[in-house]
Amino acid sequence: MIMKDAGFRIRVQKELREQFVAACKAQDKPAAQVLREFMRDYVEGHPTRPQLDEQKGKK
Repeated sequence: MIMKDAGFRIRVQKELREQFVAACKAQDKPAAQVLREFMRDYVEGHPTRPQLDEQKGKK
């Protein structure tokens, strides 16, 4: 199965965006990559109900 990318558009304060982009550049990482990493980590740490049920079934 081929996975398609999806866009995600959010509004943030200009100063916050500038600080975030600067912090990413200081780490030599694209801002989009950092956001994707954050999203993956967040999803892993905050499972939804179907994910919880699936994990129980695997034990």
